[in-house]
Amino acid sequence: MDAAVLPEGGGAERRRATKAQGGAGAPVSRRRRAIVDRSKLQERITAICLRASGPERARAEILELLKDALQRGRGLLRQRLEAGEAGGIETARGLCFLTDQVVRLVYDHVAKDLYPLHNPSTAERLALVAVGGFGRGELAPGSDVDLLFLLPYKITPRSEQVVEAVLYFLWDLGFKVGHATRSVDDCLRQARGDQTISTNLLEMRFLWGDQKLYLELKKRYDGEVRSGFEAAFIEAKLTERDRRHKRFGEGSRYVLEPNIKEGKGGLRDLQTLFWLAKFVYGVDSVQRLIDRGVFTRAEARRFDKALDFFWALRCLLHWTTGRAEERLTFDLQAQLAPAMGYTAHAGTRAVERFMKHYFLMAKDVGALTRIFCAQLEAQYNRRSRFRLPSFTRRRRIEGFKVEGDRLCVEGPERFRDKPLDILRIFRVAQKHELDIHPDALRWITQNLKRIDLKLREDPEANRIFLEILTSEQDPEVALRRMNEAGVFGRFVPDFGRVVSQMQFNMYHHYTVDEHTIFAIGILHAIERGRLAKEAPIASEIVSKVISRRVLYVAVLLHDIAKGRPGDHSEVGAKIALRLCPRLGFTEEETETVAWLVLYHLRMSDTAFKRDIDEPQTIRDFAELVQSTERLRLLLVLTVADIRAVGPNVWTAWKAALLRELYWRTEELLSGGMITEGRERRVEAAKKALAAALADWPAAAVKRHLDKGYPSYWLSLDTETHARHARMIRDADAGGRPLTVETRIDRYREVTEVTIYTADHPGLMNRIAGALAICGASVEGARIFTLADGMALDIFYIVDANGGAFDKPNKLAQLAATVEQTLAGRLRPLQELKKLASPLPSRLEVFTVTPRVLIDNKASRRHTVVEVNGRDRPGLLYRLTWALTRQNLIIDSAKIATFGERAIDVFYVHDALGGKIEAEAKLKRIRAALLEALDAGLCQAEGAPPRPAATKPAAAKPAKAAAKGGKAAKAAQQ
Repeated sequence: MDAAVLPEGGGAERRRATKAQGGAGAPVSRRRRAIVDRSKLQERITAICLRASGPERARAEILELLKDALQRGRGLLRQRLEAGEAGGIETARGLCFLTDQVVRLVYDHVAKDLYPLHNPSTAERLALVAVGGFGRGELAPGSDVDLLFLLPYKITPRSEQVVEAVLYFLWDLGFKVGHATRSVDDCLRQARGDQTISTNLLEMRFLWGDQKLYLELKKRYDGEVRSGFEAAFIEAKLTERDRRHKRFGEGSRYVLEPNIKEGKGGLRDLQTLFWLAKFVYGVDSVQRLIDRGVFTRAEARRFDKALDFFWALRCLLHWTTGRAEERLTFDLQAQLAPAMGYTAHAGTRAVERFMKHYFLMAKDVGALTRIFCAQLEAQYNRRSRFRLPSFTRRRRIEGFKVEGDRLCVEGPERFRDKPLDILRIFRVAQKHELDIHPDALRWITQNLKRIDLKLREDPEANRIFLEILTSEQDPEVALRRMNEAGVFGRFVPDFGRVVSQMQFNMYHHYTVDEHTIFAIGILHAIERGRLAKEAPIASEIVSKVISRRVLYVAVLLHDIAKGRPGDHSEVGAKIALRLCPRLGFTEEETETVAWLVLYHLRMSDTAFKRDIDEPQTIRDFAELVQSTERLRLLLVLTVADIRAVGPNVWTAWKAALLRELYWRTEELLSGGMITEGRERRVEAAKKALAAALADWPAAAVKRHLDKGYPSYWLSLDTETHARHARMIRDADAGGRPLTVETRIDRYREVTEVTIYTADHPGLMNRIAGALAICGASVEGARIFTLADGMALDIFYIVDANGGAFDKPNKLAQLAATVEQTLAGRLRPLQELKKLASPLPSRLEVFTVTPRVLIDNKASRRHTVVEVNGRDRPGLLYRLTWALTRQNLIIDSAKIATFGERAIDVFYVHDALGGKIEAEAKLKRIRAALLEALDAGLCQAEGAPPRPAATKPAAAKPAKAAAKGGKAAKAAQQ
């Protein structure tokens, strides 16, 4: 009966099983018997039953015996896999074989020793059937064991006792058992009404007991469930697959922390192909699809290779984590890369080589899925994802055959003799909204070598490619199809280098090629007006762009040099200079594309890391951009790039910052003035506020207008000015020393926290500590000191998940925490030490080199300090603490997080209002910030630093004295 546990699989897996332990050639039986020898275990169980003093004593000894056998068998299988003596398929089938033998031993013990039956009736018949993955003959270390206890009719008392005893034995052995007890009729009835049950039974495998009962079920299943219901099964499985893809990985197979089982391009996709093959064609191995003409031998080998890779990875993943873990997180990627046999090579890290191979495997799975599903769609008249236009009834379109709604050619010689048609078929399919026949895709793959230097230099080929890229019909679909077929990377070899290229960080969610294709799709969506709400300015100005093709090619090339030595923007610009003339671009167009690639990060860096209320920031950015056309191009490119990074990366806050930078730069490029019009803009802001406060006495309005300095009037809108004015009046009238006001800003999707209190050294640091205690993440801050020495500080915060910090109880807690912190009743460092938890293991794998950049040219009045390091709770508090201890005044802060990397920028000055220019002082600042980046929350919290000795500003001595820690702010503004 041992032969019954041989999985129903193809010869490739079985041939792998012949590899000897330490060498090739050992018989399968010997290799399997080394895992577990059922006959010897059966002898020992019989001996235990004979000598044991009672059933409970025998049960305990049998459990220990079987647990030891399981441990030794699993240990041997793991050892073989890690030593490279066995592949993934052999390991999965070995685990299944081990489980088979143990389940059979348990069943025999229960049925023969505990509940013997000498004259069984027909009703007492019972078959043990493996279903689901267990039925397929493949198990991972953490897999469930799915069992069907098959009955002829209703369950009898004896059968019920056997089933219960078997289950308790298996549970005590540590198995996770999925089980059902049904008659043959029940199985068939439920399979007809439930595709999940139908799929489980599709993979059923006789395990033990009454084999005739199993054969009856199998025969009736084939005749009553499978036959005639193929189309419905196909539809259900493909719909289920699409839903699963969206649930695990946003519908992309290139998610950087993939679910290797359920994600797109993973193990479940291969299993779905097997289910469909078995249900539709009645085959029990992928190899037999060759005879059916569905797969070529090469494609069947790719299937086997991918299956072996995923099973090896899944088994190692389960063993490494000690649980049924299916998500390949960053920390596990780093651990598994060497276990899977990958090492660093040519400047590429082992983990990056491993993950590139993973994504190439996932890409192969996608190609196989497309070929197989297209065959099924053609056979059962299912429409492809495209609408079926009326004109597809014509036999030919632009020289290509039309079969249903798919383009095809007569044979592989078409692409061999006319390689230009490899590109042209994608363009024709795109233009007429057609799919491409799987035969054509297969023949294209076989002729990829025809895409050589001659074709790449062919002007007509480049014209077709550019038409595909810039088409008004969705270019994302066509380009992704070309990428899946291998055409994209062959025609643009520089793009081929980033296919499946991962970026080992938490910011980017996709491989470089997938990110690029997504970005092109987003650019197309912006053009079509589908993102008018999320990106209104980009959607408005994109129609004003003079050269669409410059924009599309810039999006294509912006990350093309990722993974190469050097700055990818600089290297990418050089690639643009080489590639654009090949595409037929003029010298001016080429130069513009190269400029966009070179500076594609500059707009986001300026908006997110610099104070755009600072005139020098706008001047510097405008000087770089130089023209309104380039400003428009850069904004649209920036929006497409950020939105394509991954879900939830684009936020309303980022959108607002980019809009503000665009408007201010456009104003300057259009002839507007910054410094020259400063006083005029300040007066305009004051007049607008006076009008909004028309119900106030004139004297009260004047007193309030005298409190603000130019930066305050220029940084905020009239509505905010009016809200602040009323808050300040109420606080002063009530004699309140501290006012904390919160407001949910739905436009920017942040919570605005405004704090009005007496200014003192380290104020921002204490507020940052209070916010950290409450679990708030700071997106930005604006710091103002009024002429009467009061501080008006605004913090824009989100919750830990990036959403608005808007729950009433949390807002109330925040106000109380700020008040207690500023009053000295709460010490932020001590509280944060209590709350501190170690970084999740998936983050520990990342190392961000601490870096401090100090720039005295970026602002006319401030020293700009940029701090880079790994993000962690309380980081802003530690950084502001370090700056405060250096007697620096923080006027504004730009807080940005990119995955695991935090980039915080502070605009600071000394106590007299000047820049910090002494080299010794700059070194001390840099050292203090680097120490803060490296330190945990274990340093002692000392007293606040002494206020720096200040020399009153000559023009306003009284005000300077009143302002304390932010002295002479008037002079610099």
